[in-house]
Amino acid sequence: MSAIDTVLFDLDGTLVDTAPDMANALNQLLREEGRKEMAYEDIRPVVSNGSVALVKLGFGEDQEDHYLKYLKQRYLEIYQQALYIDSCLFDGMETLLDYIESHQLKWGVVTNKPGWLTEPLLEQMGLSQRSACIVSGDTTANRKPHPEPMYFACKQAGSQPQHCIYVGDARRDIEAGRNAGMKTLVAEYGYIGDWENINEWNADAHIQHPEDIIKILNT
Repeated sequence: MSAIDTVLFDLDGTLVDTAPDMANALNQLLREEGRKEMAYEDIRPVVSNGSVALVKLGFGEDQEDHYLKYLKQRYLEIYQQALYIDSCLFDGMETLLDYIESHQLKWGVVTNKPGWLTEPLLEQMGLSQRSACIVSGDTTANRKPHPEPMYFACKQAGSQPQHCIYVGDARRDIEAGRNAGMKTLVAEYGYIGDWENINEWNADAHIQHPEDIIKILNT
């Protein structure tokens, strides 16, 4: 992988540990609706799947469409007001980003999270100015697993897919990277449920820690 010049990350569960704040938002919504709070360990594996999945986790799959729509909107309102309370880079990620930057490589973000949540979070974390590209779920017409956002990220970063690694913690991340012709890594430290068979995702490699990517960049 010596030709790699850009490392692209999924956001939730790969670059940033956003689960604490997203779980807190769901529990606030549950309280507002007179429901019992959920344990963090039950919420964490679902975070990468977004707001609808979280609302269905908390309130059940069989909600009326209008109520589900309200719950999603209210959840996002709560979360937007507390984007960066307990969220942080995963352990070892700062070391990895420093390595990438000090070796004249580039890094960026490709997420399905909407831009009105992605951009403020990365700005508050001081990551916006450091990244070569930020592609959110509404930046392009298609979202992951479609390759369009991956190609757009390459264009922004001034790279080519064959010179990129994409790191993610969901099947759609690996599919998106593979569909675009990128090397793909599964972030096993991310939000992956026990029910997932990550070997079926056909990634190029699996990592247990962000710093594992440094070894890959050196091979």
